[in-house]
Amino acid sequence: MSGSKVYTLEEVAKHNTKDDCWLVIGGKVYNVTKFLEDHPGGDDVLLSSTAKDATDDFEDVGHSSTARAMMDEYLVGEIDAATIPTKVKYTPPKQPHYNQDKTQEFVIKILQFLVPLAILGLAVAVRMYTKSESA
Repeated sequence: MSGSKVYTLEEVAKHNTKDDCWLVIGGKVYNVTKFLEDHPGGDDVLLSSTAKDATDDFEDVGHSSTARAMMDEYLVGEIDAATIPTKVKYTPPKQPHYNQDKTQEFVIKILQFLVPLAILGLAVAVRMYTKSESA
């Protein structure tokens, strides 16, 4: 099959189910739907690589030359490289809004611990003072 058709990542991303699965590997688009059942790593591995450039996923596994040769029969075209994001945008996790009211709760909890401790300390000090005077 001639790989002359050029697809955008958005077009390829629509093919992301067990019944219709396309992958982008090495700048080419492959329809691997018929291969899903035969894939040694299972169909989930392929389905998880849809809607993105799966080149790194493919290379990281270290496919054999036989596996690479098999790819030709699934080739449907090429990817428009301009439609692939060069870098995934990092979105920092949302931080909870600082609540000043919680600060008062914290102070109250500290005081609930420290006040009885101070009273106990004072009682021990008074007891020791009165004991030493009577001796």
